[in-house]
Amino acid sequence: MPAIDAAAFLRDLHALRGIGRFRTGVHRPTYSPQDMESRRWLMDRMAECGLDPSIDGVGTVIGRHPGSGPHLLVGSHIETQNEAGWLDGALGVVAGLALARAGLPVDVVAFADEEGHFDVGFLGSRSAIGDLAEADIDAGRNSHDGTPLRDALAAAGLAGLPRLRLDPARYRGFLELHIEQGTRLEGAGHAVGIVTGIVAIWQWRIVIEGQQDHAGGTTMAERRDAGLAAVRLLAAIDREFPRLCGEASTWTTGRIALEPGAPSIIPGRAEILFQFRDVAVPVLERMEAGLRALVRESNRRERCTARLEAVSRATPALCDPGLMRALSTAAEAICPGGWQTLPSGAGHDAQNVARIMPAAMLFVPSIGGVSHHWAEDTREEDLVQGLRVLGRAAEQVLAG
Repeated sequence: MPAIDAAAFLRDLHALRGIGRFRTGVHRPTYSPQDMESRRWLMDRMAECGLDPSIDGVGTVIGRHPGSGPHLLVGSHIETQNEAGWLDGALGVVAGLALARAGLPVDVVAFADEEGHFDVGFLGSRSAIGDLAEADIDAGRNSHDGTPLRDALAAAGLAGLPRLRLDPARYRGFLELHIEQGTRLEGAGHAVGIVTGIVAIWQWRIVIEGQQDHAGGTTMAERRDAGLAAVRLLAAIDREFPRLCGEASTWTTGRIALEPGAPSIIPGRAEILFQFRDVAVPVLERMEAGLRALVRESNRRERCTARLEAVSRATPALCDPGLMRALSTAAEAICPGGWQTLPSGAGHDAQNVARIMPAAMLFVPSIGGVSHHWAEDTREEDLVQGLRVLGRAAEQVLAG
């Protein structure tokens, strides 16, 4: 068992929490001054742990172990959602630092923009596996204010730097420690969860075209109200999807924008951002077919025209059986009977890394299931317990 320094691990977590602090959480969006400060902080910590740190052309930070191997890749991301939590992503990166400090031959990585502040989607991990073309970077925009990705990279001092390309031959696999972001572990009273698979997120834009008109002078019979058509379509989706989904499927309407958005004007256009998630492609395909059928039915019934546009289709990833066995063995040794298996309802960089090497994830409980909010938290004893399980599993995998 590696000599884990739990106190140093917690100190690092709280130090990183202080960069961009917001209430009890953190505001550290991708390429913001706070985000870039955190990346410089991370590179300093990597060097102190004996790693060779570098940052690439999209902001991914990696610290390479100087030895000949075998190696494990350990990490996650360190940018945050806006005004959000302090552990989402940061936990996995700081856990990697703790394993390196304990003497394990690990490379530690913090992928850029897992949180999707830019519309490329998993920018850092996709780039690192060779799934991101220069044209994708050219087309990338900030999802909140439209800033071109090239401009953001230049402002952050990253323009012209080479992009990281992971060599799968270097690694036995990739491990990511993360908070659950749900209530299953807490509800079961379990200390850790071994992730069986990571959902794919299929995202859509639904555009409904009606007729902008006067809210008083236009009779109800004459109206082509894009807002009401949008609401009726979403209600139909919510009625139908329970008959199409899998056991762990979720679907979410993230935004409804009405134009022009004034109280005395009938909306002439509605734009909906919609997504659904599952770990099984057949379920995702069934939900897509149902969504398309509901849009067709809306166009048959309504006086407004709905158009469905695919924004992104990620690939679900099953975790590697060998790495899962190592994590399960470690969990049983450290917290006997206090662990379970479960799927991840959130997307993670691990699902991209899994395309080129074995990958697995370990969850620790989230208090109240809260995440993507500044109240996100986990008990320190659970954080340390998860780190100890991760360390024991890493030692087993490296021993081969």
